Amino acid sequence: MATDIKDTAHAVDAAAVMELLPSRPRLLALGEPTHGEDALLELRNELFRQLVEQEGYRTIALESDCLRGLLVDDHVTAGTGTLDEVMEQGFSHGWGSSAANRALVRWMRAYNDGRPASERVRFAGFDGPLEITAAASPRQALTALHGYLAAHVDAELLPCTGPTLDRLLGADDRWTDPAAMTDPAQSVGRSADADRLRLLTDELVTLLDAQTPHLITATSRDDWDRAGLYGRTAAGLLRYHHGMADTSPARMTRLCALRDSMMAHNLLALAARGPVLGHAHNSHLQREKSSMRMWEGRVEWWSAGALVGARLGEEYAFVATALGTLRHQGVDAPRRDTVEGLLYALPQDHSLIDPRRLAGALGDTPPAPRVSPWFGYAPLDPAHLAGIDGLVFVKDVQRS
Repeated sequence: MATDIKDTAHAVDAAAVMELLPSRPRLLALGEPTHGEDALLELRNELFRQLVEQEGYRTIALESDCLRGLLVDDHVTAGTGTLDEVMEQGFSHGWGSSAANRALVRWMRAYNDGRPASERVRFAGFDGPLEITAAASPRQALTALHGYLAAHVDAELLPCTGPTLDRLLGADDRWTDPAAMTDPAQSVGRSADADRLRLLTDELVTLLDAQTPHLITATSRDDWDRAGLYGRTAAGLLRYHHGMADTSPARMTRLCALRDSMMAHNLLALAARGPVLGHAHNSHLQREKSSMRMWEGRVEWWSAGALVGARLGEEYAFVATALGTLRHQGVDAPRRDTVEGLLYALPQDHSLIDPRRLAGALGDTPPAPRVSPWFGYAPLDPAHLAGIDGLVFVKDVQRS
């Protein structure tokens, strides 16, 4: 069996990834089993560089706030702002402190310098401006959408004025109250103002769609795309706040599903523009349902990858990442009867595994699932092998 598994391993590079796939996917999703490890992000950076230079990819999308990501995109495409500023303001979840993310942004800016717009690489965040249990005010997205439309369509077509939106939105801290995380009664999401804002957002998004031919000509496709992002984000945030106020047992299931739905629609919009490398936790990109145990019990929902894959078919590809050790977090060498334990015997530090050949080498006896002693690392589920197009294995992850 060990020899068979060894035969499934290749070097981790763009050419080897493409050999595993029937064609170049519109969205190539690279997952990671834990966050915050620059060793994994450095592999991602190198793969993206090769995809740009060899396969014509032009966008990388990260599990980070989609609105903040606009600051990074402006920097890498046009030089707006300093590197320090965009690393501080252009990422959520603390990702801006990562040396590997900083190196990615620096490389993208250098690559774009002097190139025509059609050849430049683009950056995007595809997460909503939220965590699982908290969400931003819809003010930024909603007022930006309204401002774009107000500048380019007849005033009588607008469903409301800017001051009306401002009055309905009120103070931002009523939207971001941390007490709403565990007490739905503290959420503003089902107030009369929030209900009115949801209706107005729907009308603004409809107007954006109805005026597409005029707006693309009067502004640009990039500006229209950005307005679409504002519309998706405003609508998604208002849905999320509505869900925060839910008192039913399905509250957390709905919130998790809403977040991944926002991710999926952002990824689909990016993929419509050209081939994209997406990077996020494996659980957001897998084709199977995701699950998590929370204070309200176990919740399950369809991941962004499952939603995108259902729409794109073979134009969606998912490459998962698994690891051997993460000793600075207490994750030592895996047991030999797990998938990670079998792969840990490989001599390479990094390997790209063909999951179909790996499943054949495993035979009829399924490997045991690995149990992580640290909540921040999610081992590979052996039952998910059939839904993976490629598997990156990193033998030992050193402290960043």
